[in-house]
Amino acid sequence: MEMEKGNMFQGINSTLEMWKEAMKLSREGRREEAKEIFRKLANSRGVAELAASRVIEKLNVVLIQEPGVLVGVEEDVHWIQNKLMRLGVIYGYDFTEELMDVAYDFEDVIDDLLLRSAAKQRRVGNWERCFLSFRIHKKLEMIKSKIPHLPPAEVDVPCSSEIPKYLEEMEWSPMFSLPSQNQLEINTAVSPFKEKLSALLDLKALHPNTKKKTRRVLDELESLGCFLRGLESIDLDDKALMVWMEKLSDVSLSAMVVIENFINKNVQLRKRSWMVTSFGKLKSQKLVGEMDQLYAKIQNLSITRPRKDSHTRSEPELKKLDLTSFKDDQPITEPDFNSFADDVHAMTTRLVAIDKSFRVIPIMGMQGTGKTTLAKLVFNNEAVVDHFPSRAWPSTAASSTIGDSRQILLDIIKQLMNYKMPVSKYGVSSKEHDEMMQKLKAFFTDNRSLIVMDDPEDFNYWHDLLKVLADTSNGSRLIWITRKMSIPLNLETKRDPHPLRLRADEESKALFTYALETLKVSIPSELEDMKEKIVRTCGGLPLLIVKFAEALSHKDISTVLQQLCHDQEKLWSNTLCRVYKDISLSMRRCLFSLALFPHDFDIPTRRLTALWIAEGLVQTEGENEAPEDVAERCLNMLIAQGMVQVANKKLNGNVKTVCLPHALRQYCQCMIRCLVDHLDKDDITFDHIHGGHNTSSTSLTRYYRDVLSFRSFDSREKLEPVQYIGNFLELCISSSCFLLLQVLDLENVFRPKLPQALGQLIKLRYLGLRSTFLEKLPSSISKLQNLQTLDIKHTNINTLPNSIWELQQLRHLYLSEGYRSKLKPQPSIGCLTTLQTLYGLFVDEETPVRDGLTRLLNIRKLGLAMSSQRKAMSSQVEAVAEWVQNLKHLRSLRVKSISEDYEAWDLELKPLNHLNLSCIYLFGRLRNPSIVFQFPLSLIDLTLAGSELIEDPMQSLDKLPNLRSLKLYAKSYMGKSMHCSRCGFPQLRVLKLWKLDQLEEWKVEKGALQALRDLEIRYSERPLAVPKELSDRSPLLKIDIVEPDQLSLVHNFFQGQTFSADD
Repeated sequence: MEMEKGNMFQGINSTLEMWKEAMKLSREGRREEAKEIFRKLANSRGVAELAASRVIEKLNVVLIQEPGVLVGVEEDVHWIQNKLMRLGVIYGYDFTEELMDVAYDFEDVIDDLLLRSAAKQRRVGNWERCFLSFRIHKKLEMIKSKIPHLPPAEVDVPCSSEIPKYLEEMEWSPMFSLPSQNQLEINTAVSPFKEKLSALLDLKALHPNTKKKTRRVLDELESLGCFLRGLESIDLDDKALMVWMEKLSDVSLSAMVVIENFINKNVQLRKRSWMVTSFGKLKSQKLVGEMDQLYAKIQNLSITRPRKDSHTRSEPELKKLDLTSFKDDQPITEPDFNSFADDVHAMTTRLVAIDKSFRVIPIMGMQGTGKTTLAKLVFNNEAVVDHFPSRAWPSTAASSTIGDSRQILLDIIKQLMNYKMPVSKYGVSSKEHDEMMQKLKAFFTDNRSLIVMDDPEDFNYWHDLLKVLADTSNGSRLIWITRKMSIPLNLETKRDPHPLRLRADEESKALFTYALETLKVSIPSELEDMKEKIVRTCGGLPLLIVKFAEALSHKDISTVLQQLCHDQEKLWSNTLCRVYKDISLSMRRCLFSLALFPHDFDIPTRRLTALWIAEGLVQTEGENEAPEDVAERCLNMLIAQGMVQVANKKLNGNVKTVCLPHALRQYCQCMIRCLVDHLDKDDITFDHIHGGHNTSSTSLTRYYRDVLSFRSFDSREKLEPVQYIGNFLELCISSSCFLLLQVLDLENVFRPKLPQALGQLIKLRYLGLRSTFLEKLPSSISKLQNLQTLDIKHTNINTLPNSIWELQQLRHLYLSEGYRSKLKPQPSIGCLTTLQTLYGLFVDEETPVRDGLTRLLNIRKLGLAMSSQRKAMSSQVEAVAEWVQNLKHLRSLRVKSISEDYEAWDLELKPLNHLNLSCIYLFGRLRNPSIVFQFPLSLIDLTLAGSELIEDPMQSLDKLPNLRSLKLYAKSYMGKSMHCSRCGFPQLRVLKLWKLDQLEEWKVEKGALQALRDLEIRYSERPLAVPKELSDRSPLLKIDIVEPDQLSLVHNFFQGQTFSADD
């Protein structure tokens, strides 16, 4: 029995009514009629899913590429987007005709917003733009009125015994599959049809109702491909397939004729009538009716598509369809401590902290990050075992034996008390439950305990256990292993989560090597050169890395690589969903921007966050919140969510560089308003940028008029300055292109020639010239009044024009310390009051310190060098010391006092204990050595060189609770003995002792330097023995001792040449 589409979906609960009708027919034994309705429901669901997913993705692209189009409607658009996401447009609610209707209306609004933006750029009349704005607001109000009445997920097919058997046989196509030959033939049949439909949608004067009907037909065609994937592995009746495809071809051909006639008529009308404008709408009742008929025909084709026989699969096919089973984070080899050393230390510190109240410590992370591995390393850690006399790790599978999750409590009692409590085989009675809780309460009161819970399905069953533990005051802890990044409400009061990030490159390599050694597997010769690339492709997921090592024991290498891709896809699928479900639009835009960097490129965090700010991807929420803090918080959250991978870390443990995991890259390439030079000769922009052929101004306007960001990754070594950049910039600017440019990033491009016309880029916020070895800046730079970041570190620019003081929005200024970059005296007007970073400045007699630098009170990161040898510099040195003491927001301080021969000279500073500093680097002979014993408790990273301290600094530095990295370089300490007290340096990870020629004895008490992982002793003329307390910690502690035969390195160090370009 054929049902007319127009009669099927009447009323707001039409989908629910169809479901009820189908169930009624099924109970009456009218199987075929019920099956027909169920198939139409399933078909509508698939089409609606396509439509809703597309419109959400379209909005995401618009928000990234054209955020300005939302002016005046931001609140309404975001409200609708959030409602659609929460209703489950992609995640879990039913896809109904009503929801599809809302999606098409919302897509029409997005098109009108783009049309309004284009009208504004063309400078058309205000009345036309007002008309568009009025129509947009009316449509938004209509959509907002529809959303509350959308049917909920209760109409979805439930899992119950009432479901007819044939519903379980309905096929749902896999998310990822390769096109088969059958599918290619279908595409050949429908592609011209789809092209005509797309051409119809491109008509600007198309009426919204006609457009909606057209989109529905197009989505139905798209859904055909979804339903018919995977046919290459299925034996079909060739005759049935041919008949079906003939019907599809007939529908396509007849539809193309109808659409082509309508398009031709529209063209003729536009030639004859001025009334058909970009805001006037052509309406054709006949076309609307024909679209309804087309939809019904195509839907019928989808329902009657050729089907596979589920009972005729061969054994090999069944094996092929079986996905690899992943027990989350179950290690294939024994856990590797070195790959999780930082995490073990952080977790151990939390567990044994002097805090007698009960705390829950969740280990959070995506599947495969090694959560269970980390928990095992911590559970068996010597310090943890000593601290917790009673420990239990119950099996979460234990509840299935009785059917009651409280069975887990029995497991805990057995492990803690060595007592097997008798219970009824039918479950745990109320009396038995009360008895268990009394026993646990009495035990926890007297015994400090550690409990590990490995991702139980339902946390509510643990309420009683948590209540008992929460009443204790002996420092008991509960480790909860979970994939979820949010915590149940009953854990929020006493929780200390540990998000488990993806492994960094060095950690990944170490884990891979460890796995090979443990499994006794050798790398095939054909993969030797590719191993690092393949390991990096694993995206820092320990489970993938270990599985890859294990897979190398098989002979078929191609199968190994295919399986790795399959496993990677499966493991990353949840993360891909969370990209659109769990993170905000702002974070999503930040994440997508990583795809603009080249493959396998380690992105410096200071560069990434500055670009985010310049491109407006992060927004502050309060007046006192700095965008730098928001950007840093956003990056940390993306790392914690497993969406960004740490590539390298600094010695102090902070993130230095990051990268986008390989599996996410293909989903993040949608930022077309950013011009990126990847030296891809197949890209049309390559010839434009590099001058491959004569480029006219007209052709450039087409491509670059609205570009917001230009980044070049041409880091090739050259002997001559790069001319093409200047030529390209000059030609673009003269063609009225790049006038909206916010970012010009030429880092590592050798000596690019910057045109004088650079000053016309008045929207520019970021000018990155680091490591370009550029020799001068154009004088027009003073016109860049919106510039926020100017980076000329590692260039040959030694003097900036005094007009630099006029850049009132400048927040970050990186200079070239190695080339003694200077600031000219401040003019009568202008002051860089917004400056937060001043790095690489060389201070001499002419530097405007008083009434110049001393006005810059918002500095957070300061790096400067002074030639303090001359007497004329004494007042300058004193002024700098006073200025530093007044920098209340300072977080990082680097000061060098050098002679003309680059030797350490007198360095004057006042006590810094009142500042919230995290990083200090001091090079020079301290006039006031007592400041070393008054460093702030917030200090994380400390470097001293040439300080000439007489008193042992370890006696005070070991009290700094957060110190992670300590470097004592040449002449920093002149004493003969050094002593590290018991429990001193609780967080210190890295200790470097270089060229301490007077040091003869070093004593380390038991319990000191417990977190130390890297020890370097270099260039000392007197051999210094490593204390036994440290030498016994191998291999957990890496010890590097270098004899004093490379003193040239020390000389280079004095000249400041050994520091990373990413500082």
